[in-house]
Amino acid sequence: MKVIAINGSPKKEGNTAQSLQLIGDELAAGGIEFEILQVGHKMIHGCIACGKCAVNKDQECSIKSDDVNKWIAQIKLADGIIIGSPVYYSGIAGTMKCFLDRLFYVSGANGGFFRHKVGAAIVALRRTGGSSTLDSLNHYLTYSEMIVATSSYWNIIHGRLPGEVLQDQEGKQIMRVLGKNMVWLLKMKEASKNLISEPAAEPKVAMHFIR
Repeated sequence: MKVIAINGSPKKEGNTAQSLQLIGDELAAGGIEFEILQVGHKMIHGCIACGKCAVNKDQECSIKSDDVNKWIAQIKLADGIIIGSPVYYSGIAGTMKCFLDRLFYVSGANGGFFRHKVGAAIVALRRTGGSSTLDSLNHYLTYSEMIVATSSYWNIIHGRLPGEVLQDQEGKQIMRVLGKNMVWLLKMKEASKNLISEPAAEPKVAMHFIR
């Protein structure tokens, strides 16, 4: 089994990446393969609402000028997904937001290939805005019918300069517990797959409120 973590920070070895690695260490200790995809430093276009991913049904975004489709091909094969972002103005970093909008919309438009995968979200920040950012990240996971792993507190860790998160002892524990819980969920899901049938997916009912 494999978990892919998405680093939405522009810093490859910053606090978000180091926090993801804390989780990855627990996954590796539990026999789960782990990889971090670094996306936060890339030029990623926002979703243009063209709807072509829903028309073409090719599990790709119509925008071909960046690496999003390459990442989609990797991520959809993973058993678990962790999305991590620094906090910018009490929200998701802009590049990460653009990426997540396209990644999860393509999934939803193509039958929901993240459905029932194990997912988690984490944020790293200097001081405040963590709860609102974590809530926004969790929207992607819950909308996609993912199995959301939790920890002993909200998945928030603090530090300003790279490496300072390693001084946040409670934050480190939160990441470790999250990693252990992901291992447990992944193994439980694997062990029960031939014993308990998944509920069938229902076609999406989409409504608006203009009459």
